[in-house]
Amino acid sequence: MEIIVNGQEETVAPCTIAHLVASKGLAPGALVVECNRQIIKQEQWQAIELKAGDRLELLSFVGGG
Repeated sequence: MEIIVNGQEETVAPCTIAHLVASKGLAPGALVVECNRQIIKQEQWQAIELKAGDRLELLSFVGGG
């Protein structure tokens, strides 16, 4: 199915947000996920199944100075 991740179209198998994050090798502790313009709490990632056409923004926070 086709979804949009950070403005780029991607083809993925049906999965949850948690599975998508893990498959990309992202650190969940420093990540904010927005799905269809709604911020999704990390506790909900496992329960939310992605659907064709979903738009996600995966935002990582990086420390530094």
